[in-house]
Amino acid sequence: MLQQTCTDQLSRQITVNFPPRRIISLVPSQTELLFDLGLDAEIIGITKFCNHPSHKVKTKTKIGGTKNLDLDKIRSLKPDLIIGNKEENEQLQIETLMREFPVWMSDINDLQSALDMITAIGEIVDRKTESALMVNQISNSFRNLNKAAKPIKVAYLIWQNPYMLAGTNTFIDDMLQRCGWQNVSITERYPVVDIEDLSWADVIMLSSEPFPFKQKHADAISKLCPQSKIILVDGEMFSWYGSRLLHAVNYFEQLITELNNELI
Repeated sequence: MLQQTCTDQLSRQITVNFPPRRIISLVPSQTELLFDLGLDAEIIGITKFCNHPSHKVKTKTKIGGTKNLDLDKIRSLKPDLIIGNKEENEQLQIETLMREFPVWMSDINDLQSALDMITAIGEIVDRKTESALMVNQISNSFRNLNKAAKPIKVAYLIWQNPYMLAGTNTFIDDMLQRCGWQNVSITERYPVVDIEDLSWADVIMLSSEPFPFKQKHADAISKLCPQSKIILVDGEMFSWYGSRLLHAVNYFEQLITELNNELI
């Protein structure tokens, strides 16, 4: 069987059967990417959080959560390629899998590293043409993104109890900057904050994931930060770094227009 050696985003060299026929994806955004590159039967295992495309993920074997993998089930599936992510998966579990299987790891903190990941995965799964087309479409859409009229100060909340922000050197931060907004958190990646300390932000965005903020949370925060505009946002658009990026710019432009009209 033909084999191929490639380098992942942790600068690790791995050798895989080419093309791989038994793939396990450990990250929802990368699972969606694999399907959108045209794979289906090759995808034999995904996490319980992998929800796109909905009509296809329901038929796939679930191998636990992103940070709580069922290693025995993964072993039973006999994958010839596992695709994970440095931030979203648990290090010790990944290291265990690395000793037994080819594991390709992504490390994403901005648009360019996301595009590099799409290119690399396209090559390793024999979908080079499809991934190149996808990267070109995403690049063009972000290149033509109409930024905010002024650098509105944004606090992007990802968690409650305790409240946590998406801060510097994160993929979400890169998305905020590309929209022309100013992230209020510039000292840590995911700082814990007192909600009252965000009252100087122009906008407080409540993400739909990983914590599923709802309108009741927005109403409660609005009472604590009455000077800020509180809005619910689609976390997949801000934090999914695979093929979801094909849809992100349209979403961002609608949000930019809304905030421009209300805050300027």
